[in-house]
Amino acid sequence: MAKPKKTPRPKAETPRGFRDYFGAEVTQRNEMLAKIAGVYHRYGFDALESAGVEKVEALGKFLPDVDRPNEGVFAWQEDAEADKPGDWLALRYDLTAPLARVYAQHRNELPTPYRRYAMGPVWRNEKPGPGRYRQFYQCDADTVGAASVAADAEICAMLADCLEEVGIERGDYIVRVNNRKVLNGVLEVAGLSGDDKDAERGIVLRAIDKLDRLGVDGVRALLGEGRKDESGDFTEGAGLDEASADVVMGFMQAKRDDGAATCARLRELVGQSTVGLDGVTELETIASLLDAGGYGPDRIEIDPSVVRGLGYYTGPVYEAELTFEIQDEKGRPRNFGSVAGGGRYDDLVKRFTGEVVPATGVSIGVDRLLAALHAKGRMDTQAQGPVVVTVMDKGRMADYQAMVAELRTAGIRAEVYLGNPKNFGNQLKYADKRGSPVAVIEGGEEHANGVIQIKDLVLGAKMAENATLEEWRDRPSQYEVPRGDLVAKVREILELYS
Repeated sequence: MAKPKKTPRPKAETPRGFRDYFGAEVTQRNEMLAKIAGVYHRYGFDALESAGVEKVEALGKFLPDVDRPNEGVFAWQEDAEADKPGDWLALRYDLTAPLARVYAQHRNELPTPYRRYAMGPVWRNEKPGPGRYRQFYQCDADTVGAASVAADAEICAMLADCLEEVGIERGDYIVRVNNRKVLNGVLEVAGLSGDDKDAERGIVLRAIDKLDRLGVDGVRALLGEGRKDESGDFTEGAGLDEASADVVMGFMQAKRDDGAATCARLRELVGQSTVGLDGVTELETIASLLDAGGYGPDRIEIDPSVVRGLGYYTGPVYEAELTFEIQDEKGRPRNFGSVAGGGRYDDLVKRFTGEVVPATGVSIGVDRLLAALHAKGRMDTQAQGPVVVTVMDKGRMADYQAMVAELRTAGIRAEVYLGNPKNFGNQLKYADKRGSPVAVIEGGEEHANGVIQIKDLVLGAKMAENATLEEWRDRPSQYEVPRGDLVAKVREILELYS
């Protein structure tokens, strides 16, 4: 009789495109998000935690199709009920589409305008790559139901405050503001208005969006006959004549030394276009409101070169760029780049209600902002571990638990060693692996004399590296104190490294 085949063991590996987050990474992210949430709350925004799953139809362009129902999202179809097919459901792709659904569903109970912030993971069924994951965190704030560009100005100011709150210094960032309406006016002057010009407008928008990657010459080629890349592939252009291409390029290069001069140049470019002039006026209003609030061009500026998302937004758009230099993977210096972006999207809620509902908001790239804080040295590479109370006598575990309880009651992170206490050296190795700053030791002799030993593990590690260091020579790395001084002495040591 053949032996039954054993069930193969599952392979212990993270699914492709996903990653695991440990200790310090999670703690640092939570601390950063708490600071951002504090700014949002200070501005009067309320927290919203929407479902992690949405009906796919609520996600707009990511509707399932016959060939590939999962395109762009992780989706599945519920079981049919009688003759009714099951709903297609998907993990949320971002935090904006759920907001539109929530507002449309609960608009009679919510205040107008509705100001909300949301933080949490989103999922995208896309090809992963270096630094590009299928699950990542977003941190959004939006105002729904406010048509005034004062809402856009407020979002920009709030974004600047968030960056400074988490540790990005003034001078290391700039929030840039543009307006889709100005671009619409430019396209109108360039002869690209009307439904029969949809294809050409699409090519122009995609070309503008590639400015950072292709440069001025590459974009100019795409506005004209087209462009051949290094591999020899040819991309068809929009077919604009020289004059029309000049107008579009002029828009992207319209930035001047101050906001007023930039807006004046934009007025020249949009000519008599009503929508273009409306856009310029909105930019002037935003600049005026920000200036009144103390947000000058050193923090927030009008910049027509901000083109990301112009195909999606309906009015003002903004982007936060970190301007300090880092080194890329090849050791070349470059600016850190964008960590947040947003704008006005007045058509999204309309999909649910049939009525235009003005909305504007921003999304902060959580992982990128954390990486920036690390690059600036604003984050410790390793979080401080707990105080470890060692176990010298298994029969006195209650005494050790009492010590831990005292430390925790005093607000000090602490734990009792719960491994095999037979080898004391292993207990200290455990404390080292945990990043513990202090170990508490009480053997039978200490217990009988009413004292404890408190070991400064940070100092001990320094002395082990170089015992002749002058700065450490006169400091003991272990103290004997009365049992009643446990909390006071531990706190004294911790304050040295806080």
